[in-house]
Amino acid sequence: MKPGRKPRQHPQQARQQQGQPEDPQPSSGGRPRQQMGEGSYEGTRDYNQRTDQYLKSHDVKADAEAARPRSEQEAREMKEAEREGRSHSKGEH
Repeated sequence: MKPGRKPRQHPQQARQQQGQPEDPQPSSGGRPRQQMGEGSYEGTRDYNQRTDQYLKSHDVKADAEAARPRSEQEAREMKEAEREGRSHSKGEH
């Protein structure tokens, strides 16, 4: 090997050194496992099921009433927090 050249690495080793995730491990069916996370079908299904269960088993109007601001100052603080949060989003402003 020429001086100053690094030895070639396996791609997985290079990703690990760069802080990138490893390749997905194969599932029992021999195919790579589907990555979980934002936008996954399983995550969406789980969210929808939990939301449906919550709506069926809770008094949503009472929960909304309990979350209302208790003073004008708290209402201003909530509005400011919402404005701050929206300023960081890519969507609704």
